[in-house]
Amino acid sequence: MLINGREYEWGDITLTLAGRVVTGARGISYKESQEKNLLYGKGNKPLSVQKGNISYSGELTMLQSEVESLHELARTTHGRASLLELNLNAVVCYGNPAMGDPMITDMLYGIQFTEAEKNMQQGNGNMEIKLPFICVDIVNHA
Repeated sequence: MLINGREYEWGDITLTLAGRVVTGARGISYKESQEKNLLYGKGNKPLSVQKGNISYSGELTMLQSEVESLHELARTTHGRASLLELNLNAVVCYGNPAMGDPMITDMLYGIQFTEAEKNMQQGNGNMEIKLPFICVDIVNHA
């Protein structure tokens, strides 16, 4: 979105997860999907498009220190350190009001991670961890 003659950039995004600003966030993506199928009847052309279930999914990329904070949250709330036990909400804010940008806020409700893999290789200066997730709703507040 072009705001005051410029596009939003990574520095304009604030991610709040479980009530805490995530300073070690390195990436976020999320999407809304809906099952759609063509309905056929007489002839060989579709009569209409039938709509099915809506789903929401995404992926967080964070530094290891942020993931360890999530492990601690899981440990204190569920008695074990598995990220797969967590059920979180996230707020993604785009824009900087101090610079005159209008804020765009996306609320992600009921985030549950579907995988939690750590990976480190020789020469890496830090560990980035990708956490795929599903959630129950994504609401945009422009």
